[in-house]
Amino acid sequence: MSTEPLVSLDVDGMTCGGCAMSVDKALRNVPGVKDVKVDVAGKRAEVRGEGLDRARLVRAVYDAGYDAR
Repeated sequence: MSTEPLVSLDVDGMTCGGCAMSVDKALRNVPGVKDVKVDVAGKRAEVRGEGLDRARLVRAVYDAGYDAR
C-alpha cells in the first residue's frame, strides 16, 4: 500500500477509454505525480505523488479538454 498522498478529482466529460487515457496522460505529466487511476464510469481520477498541487492537477485535466474539481 502506498503512503504517498492521494488527491481525488471528479472529472466531467469522459465517455470512453480514450478519454481516460487522455486524462491519465495529462495527470502523469504533472511534476510529482507517481500513480494515476482513472475511472470513466465513476467519473473520477485518483492521483498519488509527492508535493501535489490540486490546482495544477485540475488545470492539467482542463487543458486535456475535461472539467475537474
